[in-house]
Amino acid sequence: MALDVYVGSLTRYYANVGYRIAHADAPADSVKDPARITPAILAWRTALSERLGDNIPAPLDWEETLAAPHFTGRPGWDGLAALVLWAAYAEHPALRRPDMLREEWENDPALARSNAEGFRSRYSHILRHAELWLPSSFQFTFDGEDVSGRRIVMGSVATLGRQLADLNGVTWKAGDGAVAAWGRKPPRDDAPLELRARYGFAAMTRAAQQAVDHRLPMKIDY
Repeated sequence: MALDVYVGSLTRYYANVGYRIAHADAPADSVKDPARITPAILAWRTALSERLGDNIPAPLDWEETLAAPHFTGRPGWDGLAALVLWAAYAEHPALRRPDMLREEWENDPALARSNAEGFRSRYSHILRHAELWLPSSFQFTFDGEDVSGRRIVMGSVATLGRQLADLNGVTWKAGDGAVAAWGRKPPRDDAPLELRARYGFAAMTRAAQQAVDHRLPMKIDY
């Protein structure tokens, strides 16, 4: 199964994939009519803003229309997983980073340390399994329901972009041209962890910059 990253209005996203609405005593049905989807998203955004309150600098706001710019990228499961591990080992340099991406990467010891309760990770918006980043500047990640009622982790596109830049500065120190080149061709299945991490980094960095530039949400899609 592929893993993509989407930047754009949530109306466009849910109109394409189908917005799941659950009815009492009936199975959920899939709605693709923007006229029904947009009001639900705006109500969800308002409720989320109220929940976050003074923890965000201003109420959540972005262009929630089909006409808003939209972008897609494909870090892939392996690219994103390798990027996550690269970030985890960057903040735990005493641990030996694996040369290859392990199948059970979610049980990696460095990742476990970074996600341990009470640990203040400098790469939290990369490591904490976020699926939606909002166009607002805040430092924390949080658990909540997305538009369809599924519980996910959310973060900030601005903070994600800063943390990706920090990771590059601490490890690769690559310029924009080099990063763009990393994302042009997916690595082979037997590629080392670092090559996979670079590919995932390029895709996520490009998407985060697009989200910041256009003040739009960024969402993992799988």
